[in-house]
Amino acid sequence: MRQAQHPLIIENHRQGLTDISAEVAQWVAAQHMTSGVLTMFCTHTSASLLIQENAAPEARADLERYFARLAPEDPGAYDHDEEGPDDMPAHLRAALTQVHLSIPIAGGRLALGQWQGIYLFEHRRRPQRRTIMLHMVGE
Repeated sequence: MRQAQHPLIIENHRQGLTDISAEVAQWVAAQHMTSGVLTMFCTHTSASLLIQENAAPEARADLERYFARLAPEDPGAYDHDEEGPDDMPAHLRAALTQVHLSIPIAGGRLALGQWQGIYLFEHRRRPQRRTIMLHMVGE
């Protein structure tokens, strides 16, 4: 059994879903493990991780609009607004999603479904530098 760990840095330039599947798959392949599990952890409280539809951009746009309605940027609705009107809505959106994913590795590749991709869900409007810790255990 072997282990590997890596901080994946993502420079986000917009709010919403950013497909990080290729970067993650590239790192997994470089570990030369044929089976195991990949754990991903987003080290932020205003961004999250999702496995989601990767074929239809409309699905991602619908998700983004849904979360904007669910946790709107309403200056009168929240006490916590130290970093602007998107501060507390970003925390709510992250709380409603997840900051941790586990993905099986089979045949040296991510065992994702045909229409699945891995996304960093940025909940802030201004550009951000996000760290996702990758940890793989396998053989």
